[in-house]
Amino acid sequence: MKEQTKATWKVDVGHSSVGFKIRHMAIANVSGAFLSFEGMAYTIAQDDFEGASVDFEIKADSLNTNNPERDAHLRSDLFFDVQRFPTINFKGTLVGDKLTGNLTIRGVTKEISLEADFTGAGQGRFGDTRAGFELSGKINRKDFGLTWNMLTEAGSLIVGEDVKLDMNIELVRS
Repeated sequence: MKEQTKATWKVDVGHSSVGFKIRHMAIANVSGAFLSFEGMAYTIAQDDFEGASVDFEIKADSLNTNNPERDAHLRSDLFFDVQRFPTINFKGTLVGDKLTGNLTIRGVTKEISLEADFTGAGQGRFGDTRAGFELSGKINRKDFGLTWNMLTEAGSLIVGEDVKLDMNIELVRS
């Protein structure tokens, strides 16, 4: 029986996205994205992602909600405190359709689990091998020390607690 060799995959940031949504005033969602990130996946076999380990880093100050004033507020010490905590980190393992691991935001680390939908693999136009995943999940921002809030006149929270995560990741085998 032929021994399988390990493979290293790098996130292609030009073909990937890291997005989120959060409820605003209990009536609508505000969407945003982190524009600067990098990551690696390490597989046990060349083309099988089962058991792959994942290491991902987001630059917290790359937050963008298409509103400069809100973005500055979110980067401040009231939320992400990007001066003290410049990165958001995730280290996990893919098992079946779940990516489970430790997410660190503002120095607080919690285990989370994301739905991982393998969207396919193929050869890129320059002969490289590529693979894609759609990742989704939900975290409670307060679990990570993002606790700032205010109430509306009707008593609803200005900023919801649940954050929906939505990522499209394209990997290139090294």
